[in-house]
Amino acid sequence: MQMITQMLATDLDGTLVGSEEDLRVLLKYYESLDEKVSLVYVTGRHKGSALDLIREAKIPMPSILISDVGTGIYVGTDLKVDLEWEHKMKSNWDPEAIKNIVSKYPTIFPQKLPNESRISYTVKEDNDSVEKLKQELVLSKIPHKFIFSSGRDIDILPESSGKGSALTYVIEKYVDTNASILIAGDSGNDEEMLSLGYPSVIVANAQPELLAIKDHPKLFRATQNCAGGIYEAWLHFYSK
Repeated sequence: MQMITQMLATDLDGTLVGSEEDLRVLLKYYESLDEKVSLVYVTGRHKGSALDLIREAKIPMPSILISDVGTGIYVGTDLKVDLEWEHKMKSNWDPEAIKNIVSKYPTIFPQKLPNESRISYTVKEDNDSVEKLKQELVLSKIPHKFIFSSGRDIDILPESSGKGSALTYVIEKYVDTNASILIAGDSGNDEEMLSLGYPSVIVANAQPELLAIKDHPKLFRATQNCAGGIYEAWLHFYSK
């Protein structure tokens, strides 16, 4: 594929998707621009679930899909798997060892996923168990990355994955060095990519754990929700 020269890299649920009216305004604005804005979706959903949402919300197909909290990358009109990234994700990844440890925590329930490129769990009002699990995994020295978001979702990933790592890989491989870039998110698993130092936006409806992250010179805190906040941020960084 051609190198991307304008890119919106955005989470889906609660960020790009959430307000139909604001989404229409944003997409109409992008269509009015002389230069195409390539859409990169960066989501916690697995590929099939992301495609379902794309159809349901009637949003454009992306140029690149980053799925499963950064463990899967799919590129082009046919969304072919990026084999280099896939190989990297399998290195030092031992999901069975991790599942054996988590099984000792009765308040932490596994989520059903189509594969084990990452392992995800749901917990209800038991942050103590989340913290104990996090510490036990560190002590086990099993390579992994631990992300707790929205007060209920636990994602345990290959150590070199995550939305920020995956997006950095995509930018280095597929995006022009002088490209206009905006990164958008609303929850804790977006923190890594919003902290890369590129122009970024936290939409107004973001989860509390994201609102508390450290500012950087190119981090914009929107006053509008979802796609309205993305539109607000794009104008802030790139309107002439």
